Amino acid sequence: MHDLSLLQELAALLPERASCRLSLNNLREDLGVAHKTVSHWMDVFERFYYHFRITPFATKTAASLRKEPKLYVWDWSVVEDAGNRFENMIASHLLKFVNFLYDTQGYKAMVHYMRDRDGREVDFLITINQKPWFAVEVKYSETAISPHLSYYMQRARIPFGYQVVATPGIHRIRDSIHVISASRFLAGLV
Repeated sequence: MHDLSLLQELAALLPERASCRLSLNNLREDLGVAHKTVSHWMDVFERFYYHFRITPFATKTAASLRKEPKLYVWDWSVVEDAGNRFENMIASHLLKFVNFLYDTQGYKAMVHYMRDRDGREVDFLITINQKPWFAVEVKYSETAISPHLSYYMQRARIPFGYQVVATPGIHRIRDSIHVISASRFLAGLV
């Protein structure tokens, strides 16, 4: 019965950590359980479609970190912070998109994120056969292009870049980066 209450506590903790890098050690400390236990529970939750993880993309050109995945929950409505909820929604649609490409066309498409030791991060990178296809930076309301997105577009030679915003009716291109409303961006996926 004690394990059940700890599992419920874990389920309550995860939406607070949505759109953030996942530290199993922090979860282990919060729950007071062994690292192996929390790792097993996270795997079980993932198999039951409670959450999913997106791993970092490693490049030789950027001093990439090859560590912690970012956590997202399938039911993004449970995420309280509006910005994190918005990023979580985009993440789930991108994951569905790459799964669709694999299931229907056989493409080895993956969703990653990019982050280097200097803290420059781009929310999502879609790859085909481990080669960058397009990058997505999610900003709830900011339409000024993220310098991190510009940086990675050049350094990793990413062909297409998108900064997705919640504000409807936006689509402009600046420096090969599309600043686009989520409704237009998501309509173009499938």
